[in-house]
Amino acid sequence: MKFTLKDYQRDAVRDSLVNLRKARRYWHNENDKSAFSLTAVTGAGKTVMAAAAFEALFHGDDEFNFDADPGAVVVWFSDDPALNEQTRFRLMEASDRINYNDMVVVEHPFSRRKFQAGKIYFLNTQKFGKNSLLVRGFDDKGGLFEAAPDAQAYTLWDTIQNTIEDPDLTLYLVLDEAHRGMGSSTTSSEAAKSTIVQRLINGSAGVKGIPVVWGISATVERFDKAIANAGHNVKLPNVVVDPAKVQESGLIKDDIILGVPDETGDFDTVWVRRAADRLREATDAWEEYARQQETLREVVPLMVFQVPNTPDPNEVGRWLDTLFTRYPELPIDSVAHVFGEHITQYFGQHQVPYIEPQRVQESTWVRVLIAKDAISTGWDCPRAEVMVSFRAASDRTHITQLLGRMVRTPLARRIPGNDRLNSVECLLPRFNTHTVRDVVNTLFNGDDTSPPGGRILVNPVEMKPNPAVSAAVWKAFEALPSQTRPQKGARPARRLTALAQELVDDGILGGAVRKAHAALHEALDKFQIENAEKIKNKRDSVLIVDGKTVVASLKNKAMTFNEFWEEADVAVIDDAYRRAARIFSPDISRTYVEYLADKVADREEDAEEYLEAIMEARVTLAGLGLVMEVQDYFDAQADKLAKAWLTEYSLQIKTLKHERKEAYRQIVEMSTEPQDVDLVRPENKFEMTRAREGEKETNLPTWKLHLLCDESGNYPALLNHWETTVFETETKLEGFSFWYRNPQYTGQSSLGIAYVEVEQYKIVRPDFLFFAEQNGKVVVDLVDPHGLHLADAFPKLKGLALYAKYHSDAYRRIESVAEVKGKLRVLDLKRQDVQDAIAIAENAEMLFSSGLANDYEYPKIN
Repeated sequence: MKFTLKDYQRDAVRDSLVNLRKARRYWHNENDKSAFSLTAVTGAGKTVMAAAAFEALFHGDDEFNFDADPGAVVVWFSDDPALNEQTRFRLMEASDRINYNDMVVVEHPFSRRKFQAGKIYFLNTQKFGKNSLLVRGFDDKGGLFEAAPDAQAYTLWDTIQNTIEDPDLTLYLVLDEAHRGMGSSTTSSEAAKSTIVQRLINGSAGVKGIPVVWGISATVERFDKAIANAGHNVKLPNVVVDPAKVQESGLIKDDIILGVPDETGDFDTVWVRRAADRLREATDAWEEYARQQETLREVVPLMVFQVPNTPDPNEVGRWLDTLFTRYPELPIDSVAHVFGEHITQYFGQHQVPYIEPQRVQESTWVRVLIAKDAISTGWDCPRAEVMVSFRAASDRTHITQLLGRMVRTPLARRIPGNDRLNSVECLLPRFNTHTVRDVVNTLFNGDDTSPPGGRILVNPVEMKPNPAVSAAVWKAFEALPSQTRPQKGARPARRLTALAQELVDDGILGGAVRKAHAALHEALDKFQIENAEKIKNKRDSVLIVDGKTVVASLKNKAMTFNEFWEEADVAVIDDAYRRAARIFSPDISRTYVEYLADKVADREEDAEEYLEAIMEARVTLAGLGLVMEVQDYFDAQADKLAKAWLTEYSLQIKTLKHERKEAYRQIVEMSTEPQDVDLVRPENKFEMTRAREGEKETNLPTWKLHLLCDESGNYPALLNHWETTVFETETKLEGFSFWYRNPQYTGQSSLGIAYVEVEQYKIVRPDFLFFAEQNGKVVVDLVDPHGLHLADAFPKLKGLALYAKYHSDAYRRIESVAEVKGKLRVLDLKRQDVQDAIAIAENAEMLFSSGLANDYEYPKIN
């Protein structure tokens, strides 16, 4: 793969491959068809995950412990040839093992008796239409039919049938956007797709159904129903990507900002001017960021103009006039449209050309894109930063659909501490504060077209660092250890070699890759010495294949078993070596084999002897891999060196630019245990200042001395009664200076602490950080009020206690507050006896009611 998979992508690929392996076995051994789906929110990178799965399917993958299927044939099916073309481009962009020639767009004439193994064939609904030359000659009713067209010896249905019937091939059907065409249809095109998809799954007129069906979609309900109705498919477990993990990855924007008028009226030109200002601000912000980071990869923001289905050309022309008047630096020829009519459109004095949706992202000359609805299924544009919609309130679905295509982050990563660059803004001049609630509800609740989680903010205000906060306070803030969510299946050796390569690329540690390999070679040598007898026995088992022959006596009606032993051939040794390489990583295995061979032979002087030494070394490695203790030992050695290097070179890493620091942050996160990462000082943050209660809007309370504030020094926050009591108590303590309302959403400026709930790692974000001066130094108090009625109260308390055990030096106090029988109680999580009690307790209320807790009241400390 050309891209490094995010942890949730790696998990999804692994689970999908488990299903594909089962599906192949079910088909060839039991003649059973099977189906499952991959479900992930918009922006999760479903095509990248599919590319990784296809690489493993065609070529095998040691990381996923997956052997190639030599007879694999993939049919990628959608209802749009343009979408297929976009998918094909994305697969080429993501994969370095799937060649251009391996991806075939099926066009007439296509006269193959069978599909070819190792290839992906792109098909769409129209290819199966009754007038398509690809299926001419096939009669779905089984009666007489017209002759096949010239150069078409086999219909597409013939090719599918012959491929299914070949015992050496396995046909996999991938349904892109599988929710479309899987259920009740409202249009003729949907009905056509539904019929064709059902035929592909169930079979028709003598053509068997495709044996393996993999649906890829943002929603799964209709796909599941269709598979259930088919009745002939084994239903494998669906692969569902956790939206929270997608949000954590930084691939999608953190905030969706909605701007609406406070009153009713015709404000179109006012909001066009506002949109122009937002586009200018986004442009300036990205230019400034590029200057700060000294990068040539500059983001060129795009504004999307969403118009009604039958727009008034003169009205649109006036909007464009207003836009260029407000933003004169914008080139007059920077406007394009993506209407269904693929011709130049005339809006007033403006001549606007058509552009294909998939070309918008790369065509940076386009700064304003005029669209009607969702543009196209699967389309997205990460550089789209601003949208102004002239749709009416009744068209909220079209708005959320289009907005859902604008949520990818432009650089495929979060910009640390900068909410402005991590957000997308949508201006809705035809809405008001009442009607916008439907849009907010749709975005919050989600469906198969709306964007994933994150904050939905209506008319927010930008908060910036409080100018009264001293450098010492910010230094204390940035020194606080936040934690990452562990990654299932992370490999320490892979983490170490990735770290080594980054250290080399940044000129921090010359020869780091060679040094990492040498250290692991030395570790394996030591393991060999300490476990020589075990390894010898395992090595012998690699060289000798044992078995039994069965002798049946017809006279005595008895059976006897005779054992036999044979020397292993090259294929057996290669298989054993490949399995061991999955433990040590293919790269380390290769260099260790060469290292062992170099000890006993010279490749230059005697090539034949060297090849024998290589074979002996491969047997040794295979034997090593069979020793039960080697995995834990090897992983521990790799982890130890990676941690040592991360500590030793942390200061140099901190001086790097954001893009490079993000690479190291991802390496830190490649662990099965929570890892510490630094907090990032926020540059800005958007907060709402008003809340709606029923039909009435009220101003949120504001507070002083927050690390972030508006121009008046205020920070808006709605605190419940526990939080209010905690705030008032803590801010009265001697030496108090500032406080921080820890964001309850993913971001590098939010303190996160790992905890375990139902055998899954999650992240709790404590409510408050309080900064004070004590003995001339800045100290920090972490105080987290939490409701005991919540199901996650005890798991979170255990996570906080474990965090306190290993990070007590970073804080003056770490305390958890809860209400018990109308009174607030507090646990001091830095106390050893409290930590020990939490470790063996069964619930949180028992602890807060015990003598380990105290009443929470002022003053609490001296």
